This record gives sequence, structure tokens and C-alpha cells, in this order.
Amino acid sequence: PPSFGSFFRKKMLSSALRRSHRAVLASAVTLARPTAVGALRTLRTAAFANPSSTVAHRRALGGVGTARMMATDANAPYKNIIVERKEEEKVLIITLNRPKALNALNSGLMSELIDALEKADANPQVSCIVLTGGEKAFAAGADIKEMASKSFIDCYKENFAWTWQAVSKTRKPIVAAINGFCLGGGCEVAMMADIMYAGDNAKFAQPEITLGTIPGAGGTQRLVRQIGKSRAMELCLTGEMMGADEALKLGLVSKVFPAAETIPEAIKTATKIASMSQMSVEMCKEAINQSYETGLQQGLLHESRAFWSTFATKDQKEGMGAFVEKRKPDFKDC
Repeated sequence: PPSFGSFFRKKMLSSALRRSHRAVLASAVTLARPTAVGALRTLRTAAFANPSSTVAHRRALGGVGTARMMATDANAPYKNIIVERKEEEKVLIITLNRPKALNALNSGLMSELIDALEKADANPQVSCIVLTGGEKAFAAGADIKEMASKSFIDCYKENFAWTWQAVSKTRKPIVAAINGFCLGGGCEVAMMADIMYAGDNAKFAQPEITLGTIPGAGGTQRLVRQIGKSRAMELCLTGEMMGADEALKLGLVSKVFPAAETIPEAIKTATKIASMSQMSVEMCKEAINQSYETGLQQGLLHESRAFWSTFATKDQKEGMGAFVEKRKPDFKDC
């Protein structure tokens, strides 16, 4: 289906499938060719059957330090996303997976993404989430074919795009790992994450104006708060793209890495976050997000109350006790 990046499609899908575990994964995510998907599934099956063969597979999936097993969520047979969990690190990895459409966001993909995030919030074995896409595109916008025939009444009755805000309501932190095109709705979903990392090939834009409409999932609101009114206005009114280096300079993303390192670095950060007290992490995320919604004094009051409440937890006692005793804390999330 057409998307904001559809005119790049033919050029992007020309790369051949390499003969390595890493290339099999990349091809499965970015090309979705049956042979690549089948090879990846075969590789996963072999990995579980023969642990000694899993090292390259784990590295391809962004292994951190000593490689650990990746488990596919068997309870969620999704069609448009891939959900995997690094069990020992309590990190969930969600990959947008409509490669032939450059991960254009349709209702099916967004429903699956929201469902996966809700399940992650309810799963005590998940403490942090990495959200990523393909090598060539994180998401090249909303699915224009699906949107083109909608009327105002359709949008109003369906709460079209408004339901996407559920991504930002996830209690557990989300680290977005962005490679390639991050356009329109893709950029809006990325901004719903808590931390944004970009590959050096990342391109950001809100090109809705070129289609006779405007951003509808936070582009006119979050973008202003993150990069300022003037540049946000320029991007939204012209539809032009912004590279990763400028996105870093303006504060849209936290860090920029070589494209091949974006996902592994996001997993490293997610693993570090997941090692902290889960209750304190969620309270801290809530307090920071509150700064978007309130004035300074209300935000300070919210922060103080959240801060005080941590002193009712065992993790606060463990964390401070471990500091005094010069040892690593053993948080129990209680």
C-alpha cells in the first residue's frame, strides 16, 4: 500500500539476502521474503535445540554482553509485528513488520502494537520495551490506502489515530530504535516513546501537508515541545525531512549511532533500566511525563509526592542500604 515513503520502495528492496545469521534477521525484518522468514524461523528452532549454535543468532538480534536466549511471545500470533523477549534482562523487543510497505501504519499493525504493549504492562517479567522497525524504515507513515476514503464521520466515530495515544500511556519505559525513514505517523509513534535513539541513516518528517492534511497523532504537539515552535512549524508546513544529526542537535533523539548499532545500543539501555527498581522507574517516568501536562508548581508537587512514596517501598531501603554497604542492590520491585 502507498505510504509517505512509498516512492523509495523499489530502491530500498533491491539488497540481496546475505549468507549469515545477521543478514537473515535483517532480511526477514526489512524484506519479509518467505525465504528469509522461513530461514529465521529455522534458525530460532535450531537455537533452542542446540544452545551452542545460538551465539551468532543472539548477536544478530542485538545481544548485550554474554548472549542470552530470545523467546518469541507464543501467546500473541501477530501478523504485523514481531515480539521477542530477552528473558534474563526482562526486556521486550517489538519490531514493526510490514516491510513491503516500509512499515506503513495501518489499523491492524497499530491494534497489534497496542495489544502487545498492554500485555507487556501486565507482565511482571517485562521491565522495559524496545520498539524498532526495519533497516530501511522505522515506519514510513500511516497507510494512505487505508485512510484515503475516510470521511470526517468515519474519523470521528472511529477515534481515528486518537487510539494510538495508548502507546504513550504504557507504564513501562519504551526505547525507540530508529533506522531509516521515520515519517508522518511513524515519527508521531516514535515520539510517544520515552527515549529515542537514531541510526545515522534516520530521516524524520511530518509530510502530511503534502497530502492535503495535517499531522493527526501528536505531530503538531509533541514535535513543538521537543524541538521548538519555529523548526516544528517549518517541518510541518513544508513536509521536508530532517536528518539524524539535526534531530540530535535539536533534542528530538538522545543519541545517534551507526545504523547497525542502533538496536543493540537500545537494548543495552533497556537492560540497564530493567535492572533498576521497577516501581521507581515507573514513578519517575510518570513524573517526567507530568511536566508536559501541567505547570511548574503542579509538576513539582507531583514529583514530591512520587518521591515521598518511594520511601514506602522495600526497594528504596535496599537501594540506599546497598549504597552504604558498598554492594550492588538486589531490587525486588516491591
